Amino acid sequence: MKTHLRLLPYKEYKGVEIIYSVIFYYLPIFGGMYRHRVELCLEQCRGGENILEVGFGSGLTFLNLSEKYKKIFGLDLTCDVKVVSEVFASHNIYPDLRNGNVLAMPYEDNQFDTVLLISILEHLKPSELAQAFKEIKRVLKPSGQIVYGVPVERPFMVFMFRLLGYNIREHHFSTEIEVREAAVKEFTKEHVHAMKAFPSFFGNVYEIGHFIKVN
Repeated sequence: MKTHLRLLPYKEYKGVEIIYSVIFYYLPIFGGMYRHRVELCLEQCRGGENILEVGFGSGLTFLNLSEKYKKIFGLDLTCDVKVVSEVFASHNIYPDLRNGNVLAMPYEDNQFDTVLLISILEHLKPSELAQAFKEIKRVLKPSGQIVYGVPVERPFMVFMFRLLGYNIREHHFSTEIEVREAAVKEFTKEHVHAMKAFPSFFGNVYEIGHFIKVN
């Protein structure tokens, strides 16, 4: 079943830096692309007791995740967790949000059914990916899943970000290939699939990975 990203009214989102503004999700043309990549990641989340979203930002996924999981946990480097929590408390959603780094997460072993990372892993340097995946594996329950999405850096993608005033070369350090290769060293691959640009002749622009912890 296809997933539709449920969004709050734009002005309700608070607690994040301007560079991560949710306005991108509401723009003509670009907004559809932004929403679709999140929807593809959400479709891989199979539900359960709890989920950890690393890099949750303003909580764009929380309305959808609250329908699949009993408890949402979130870890983010920079957002104001108090403000984001208050936004969703007004909608009867009460996530456990913390500031922290995926390289050293403040959670117990074997805690989560799912770890979700949407447009996060490309910001790590290739030398940091191994530690990130070891930490994700540590906090996942046996047979738990990791779902991630990362951009495929093609000239078209670079151009689109430029139009939005965003130079991805200053923020993206790992490619989708490096992320995938690091993931298979710690997890068993369920599947990896790509999101195509529109028009499709521009090729793949986003990659979604779904992996399982088997031991």
